[in-house]
Amino acid sequence: MSLLHTFKETLKPCKNLSSSSSSFSQSSLSQEEPESTITNQRKPPKSSLSQQLLRLEQEYFPSTQESHFQIPKFSQTQVQENGDNQEEEEGKEDEEEEEEVKEFGRPELDRVQFEDTGPYEPLVLSSDGEFPLVQVPASINCRLLGHQREGVKFLYMLYKSNHGGVLGDDMGLGKTIQTIAFLAAVYGKDEEYGDSRILMENQVGKKGPILIICPTSVIHNWECEFSRWATFSVSVYHGSSRELILEKLQANGVEVLVTSFDTFRIHGNVLLEIKWEIVIIDEAHRLKNEKSKLYMACLEIKTRRRIGLTGTIMQNKIMELFNLFDLVAPGSLGTREHFREFYDEPLKHGQRSTAPERFVWVAGQRKQHLVAVLRKYMLRRTKEETIGHLMLGKEDNVVFCAMSELQRRVYRRMLQLPDIQCLINKDLRCSCGSPLTQAECCKRIVPDGIIWPYLHRDSLEGCDSCPFCLVLPCLVKLQQISSHLELIKPNPRDELDKQKKDAEFASAVFGPDIDMVGGNAPSESFMGLSDTRHCGKMRALDKLMASWALKGDKILLFSYSVRMLDILEKFLIRKGYCFSRLDGSTPTNMRQSLVDEFNSSPSKQVFLISTRAGGLGLNLVGANRVVIFDPNWNPAQDLQAQDRSFRFGQRRHVVVFRLLAAGSLEELVYSRQVYKQQLSNIAVSGKMEKRYFEGVQDCKEFQGELFGICNLFRDLSDKLFTSEILELHEKQGQQNAEPHTDKQELTDIGLHLILSEGSEKLSSGSKNSHSTYIEGATNDKPVLKDLGIWHQLR
Repeated sequence: MSLLHTFKETLKPCKNLSSSSSSFSQSSLSQEEPESTITNQRKPPKSSLSQQLLRLEQEYFPSTQESHFQIPKFSQTQVQENGDNQEEEEGKEDEEEEEEVKEFGRPELDRVQFEDTGPYEPLVLSSDGEFPLVQVPASINCRLLGHQREGVKFLYMLYKSNHGGVLGDDMGLGKTIQTIAFLAAVYGKDEEYGDSRILMENQVGKKGPILIICPTSVIHNWECEFSRWATFSVSVYHGSSRELILEKLQANGVEVLVTSFDTFRIHGNVLLEIKWEIVIIDEAHRLKNEKSKLYMACLEIKTRRRIGLTGTIMQNKIMELFNLFDLVAPGSLGTREHFREFYDEPLKHGQRSTAPERFVWVAGQRKQHLVAVLRKYMLRRTKEETIGHLMLGKEDNVVFCAMSELQRRVYRRMLQLPDIQCLINKDLRCSCGSPLTQAECCKRIVPDGIIWPYLHRDSLEGCDSCPFCLVLPCLVKLQQISSHLELIKPNPRDELDKQKKDAEFASAVFGPDIDMVGGNAPSESFMGLSDTRHCGKMRALDKLMASWALKGDKILLFSYSVRMLDILEKFLIRKGYCFSRLDGSTPTNMRQSLVDEFNSSPSKQVFLISTRAGGLGLNLVGANRVVIFDPNWNPAQDLQAQDRSFRFGQRRHVVVFRLLAAGSLEELVYSRQVYKQQLSNIAVSGKMEKRYFEGVQDCKEFQGELFGICNLFRDLSDKLFTSEILELHEKQGQQNAEPHTDKQELTDIGLHLILSEGSEKLSSGSKNSHSTYIEGATNDKPVLKDLGIWHQLR
C-alpha cells in the first residue's frame, strides 16, 4: 500500500465506534483508478512499438520532433503475459528466507507456489531459427515465477536491441534472480557443462565480462545468488584484493566483476579502460544527480548496455527520471531542456490544486506520452500485481502525536531565535532605508544569533550563502525538538567546541523550562531518558506497544537518529521488552545472526533499527508491526524500511505506523512525501492523482503551502497543517461538485490518519464537525479510542 493512500482517507466520516469520547480519523486522500495498468499495457501488440509510439505522437502532438524520441528496433521477442503465475515456484531472494521456510512452513496459499513447480525445461529467449540458441537453463527456469520469466524476456529484448533500460519491480520481487537468469541465458550456461574453464574462456572471448555496481551492503548477496543460481566465475573488486582481481580480469579469468559504488567512484579509472558486455547497476536510483562523480564515471563506462535495477525509480523529482534513463539509454528521453519543458513543467503545474483546466488537460496528454516512451525501456511490476495472492496485505497508518506542552514551548522559542527570524523576514525591505531586502543588506549576517556565529566562527563576515546557510541546521534542530528534547542537547560523541555551542543553543530554547529537562547537559538518568511525559511520540508508542505485546505481535522500530535509538533502547528496557538492535556500529558479520534470531525466536518482541543501516537488504518477515519513529524527506527511505517486513515470505498482515509530531515541521515533511509520491505515480505509472496542493516544486511563483523558507518555519503548534489542507480541498471539492470519498473507497485504501492524545479538538462539538473513527484492520480500537482520535469535516 503506497504512502499516498495514507493521505487520502480524511475526506469522509466512517463508522463511529464510540460515543463517549471525541475521536478523529484523518484519512488519506482518495486516488482515482489509473487509466490503465502496466500489466494490461504489456500485452504484445499486433504492430511494433515504434509504430504505436509514432501514432501516439501524431495523435496528441503532431508538432513534436521525432528526433527527440529515437526508438530502437527491438527483436521479435516480446514481453509476454504469463498466466500461470500461481503454478510457478518462487525464486526466493536469499538463502536465509529459504531456511526460514523450512523451519516455519507457509500458509495454505503457498502450497500453490511451492508444491506445483514449473516445468523442468529451458526457457527459450531467441527467435525461431536464431543461432546460437539462447535459453535460460531448466535448472533455473523451473524455479522462476511467471513475472520473473517476463522480466527475463524484457532484459533479453533490451540486450538484443543493443540498448539499456530499467527493471523497476517493487522491492522483494526478485530483480536479482531475473538478472542472473538473463545473464545465464546470454552466456550459454548449461547445467550439463557447468562453468567449465573452456566454456568460460570461449564466452568471455566473444562477449566480454559483466560489471555489477551495487551498494557495499549487497555485494555479498550478489556473490551468494550467483553461486546459488548459476555457475559463473565471480570476483569482487573491493578492498585490499583489488590488484589481484584486476590481473585476473585482464587474463580473462573473470566473467562477473562485482564492485561497490564507492569503490567504483574512487578506484574505478582502471575499469573504464575495459569494454564490458553488460553493466548492471543495482539500486540505480542513487544515480539521480547528473553532476555527481559517480554519475559521470558511469557515463564513461565502455558498454552499449547499461541495465538499472531499482524498486524506487523516482524518489524526489521528475528530472531524476531523465538522469536515470539518459544514463542507461542515452537519448531515449530527448535532451534535458526538452524533457524539462515537455514533461517536467507541464506535469508539475497540471497537478496544482487551482490549475486551469487547460493545464490539467495538457498534463494528462504529456503523462500518457511519457509513460508510452518509458515502457520501451522500463518494466515495473508491484507486489499486488504479482504475488499479492500469496500475501495478507499491508495497512499504513499515520499517527499525529500531539507534542507535550514542554515540546510546544521549546518549538516556539526556536522559531523566535534571530537565526530563524532573519530567514522568515528575508524578503522584507531592510529597515536601514536601503532598497535591498533584509537578506541582501543588514540581515545577511546574524551575529546576534545562536547558530550563525558557530557556523561562521572563522569569518564573522559570513559566507557566500548567508543567510541561507542557516536553513539546514535550523531544520535539523526543529526535527530534533519534534522527536525528543534530549536530542538538542550536546552529543558526547561530538568535538568539545560543538558540544559547547549545542549547550548554548539548548539553554536558549529551553529558557525558563531548563530545570524540567535536567539542564542543558546530556542526561545520564535512565529513568529520565525512558520517561514518556515530555515526548508526545513516546506516549503514543507506549500505549500502542502495550496493546501489541498482549497479542504477541512482533515489532520493527525504525529511527534514523542513533541518539534516538539510545533513548528508545532505555524505554524498551524500562518497559521490560525483549529486543535486538542494529545500527551502523553493528559488525557486518553479526547482522545476519541478529536477523535470524529475531525471525525465529518468539521471545524477541522488538527489533530496534537504524533506518540508514537497516533500511536495505534485511529480511525481517518475523515482524508484523512496523513503526517509523521519524519521517524522512525522501519517501523511498520510509518505504524501504517497511519492506523489511512486507516482503515475500511474510505470513501475517503487516500494519505500519508512522509517528508524526502534530503541528510541527514533520507534518510538512509528510505532505511533501505525499506530493513526491503523487508525481512519481503520475510520471512513472501514468496514474491520475487528486490535486491537493497549490505548491509546485522548484517554482518560486507557486510555492504554495509546501515550498519556500516561510513554509518551513511556520508556527503550526496550535493546529494541524494536514487538516488545513484537507479542509481546503473539501471546500474546493464542494465548489467544483467533486464526489466525496465514500466509505467503501476508504475501506479499499486501508490507510488511516490518527491523532494521538492531548491534541486540541478543533471545533469539537460544532454542528459542522464529526467525531469519528475509521474502523480498520489494526484491531487496536481500544488504544485508538484512548488516544482520542478526532476528525473535522466542513
